[in-house]
Amino acid sequence: MKHLSELNQKAVVSVVFVAAMFMTVLDSTIVNVAIPAIADDFSTSPESVGGVNVGFLVSLAVSISAAGWLGDRFGQKRVFLFALAVFTGASALCGLAQDLPQLVGFRVLQGIGGGLLTPVGMAMMFRTFPPAERMRASRVLIIPTALAPALGPIIGGLIVDHSSWHWVFYMNVPFGAAALLFGALCLHEEKQPDVGPFDLPGFLLAGAGLAAVLYALTEGAQEGWTSPLILGAGIAGLVMIVLLVVVESRTEHPMLDLGLLRNRLFLTCTMVTVTSSAGFLGTVFVLPILIQRARGLEATDSGLTTFPTAIGIILATQLVSRYYAKVGPRRLTAFGLAGTAVMIALLTRIGPETDLWWVRLDLFLTGLFLAHVFMPAQTAAFAAIPLPRMGAASTLFNVQRQLGAAVGVAVLGSVLSGVGIFAATPQGPRPEYSAYHWAFAAAALMAAVGVVFALLIRDRDAASTMAKPDAAPSTVEKDAAGRSA
Repeated sequence: MKHLSELNQKAVVSVVFVAAMFMTVLDSTIVNVAIPAIADDFSTSPESVGGVNVGFLVSLAVSISAAGWLGDRFGQKRVFLFALAVFTGASALCGLAQDLPQLVGFRVLQGIGGGLLTPVGMAMMFRTFPPAERMRASRVLIIPTALAPALGPIIGGLIVDHSSWHWVFYMNVPFGAAALLFGALCLHEEKQPDVGPFDLPGFLLAGAGLAAVLYALTEGAQEGWTSPLILGAGIAGLVMIVLLVVVESRTEHPMLDLGLLRNRLFLTCTMVTVTSSAGFLGTVFVLPILIQRARGLEATDSGLTTFPTAIGIILATQLVSRYYAKVGPRRLTAFGLAGTAVMIALLTRIGPETDLWWVRLDLFLTGLFLAHVFMPAQTAAFAAIPLPRMGAASTLFNVQRQLGAAVGVAVLGSVLSGVGIFAATPQGPRPEYSAYHWAFAAAALMAAVGVVFALLIRDRDAASTMAKPDAAPSTVEKDAAGRSA
């Protein structure tokens, strides 16, 4: 029998990356459902428990900026397994928390692990699979990012309704432990030569700036955009990000390699991902509020309503990977974003009597269109990135995707707050559906803006990802490196 360390690294990286991505993405949605139960257990208000999510997001933003350098310097396997161990251990500690400050502290620790996992795992994937094979590999790798957000509300609702909120965190432990053991035995180590020194000014500015901006975007709709705390965090974060651009442009070995944005293909594909993430994740943020607050249904009902999106993404993924090489990323992403914008815009027709099966059909079709965006954009984005810069590229890509998601939630949350989800009547508060309609219109507009960026993609720049999988890896890599120079 073949020794574990001799297993095909493409299969090994796929297994550990899928497991890690599924846990981290699921965790970002499943905890929201448990917030009321956590508040009741600790005898406080749901608003006071906001630190459980804010602490996670802030620490994730701080650690994500250093992920690329750490992976290149200390080895991808070592850093990935360390991050996985931190995330898994912190999940167990969250379940054991005896009070709210403990839970927030352990969520901060969990965010540190989660912030490192995705960029390092993505760099591992793109270094393991040559460009011509990345689209085919994405058929498997898209599953966690599609399933986890849809499953989160369903699993979270079932756990809270039939067990305890502690199991929302405990469920990560067996999956994380299994992935950790498998990765320790089977993953090969890889370090990059000539890694520069740690960019402390860049790390501090990136971590603090991103954390402050994410905090303001996440909490602004609830606290009010004129709140001194929100204004102060937002302005301070923007100032630090401006300083970051200045400092990193003059640093020989920057923490965030902003020079990658001069790569036209990487920039346009990243903006496609940012706009699609903002529109889609903003939509799935608003829908559960509509279903639970306006329609008076339970969290499980909202989860079952949004779940068809994942089915659509997974089904269409199998097709997109087959005709990507013939059609090219430009037309696929433009078509996908245009269709997504139309389907989200149709949600403005939802009223008090709308059949939820119509909404589910709309979201299923949204998933079909989104599969034409996520996979081609991510695959093409890294086509012209040379292997030594893959860690920096995956870090920058994930930073912008995280910001895109936060912007989507912030904008749509502000629309709901500004219009108001309830209207005062002599009979009492009445659900105000126009607030949701304006929010969906804003989400559709974000997706429509993405069409403009999609049309700027040049298929010839992504030619290495459109080659036959049996093309010589060395030739493909040389071509990609040559175009990026």
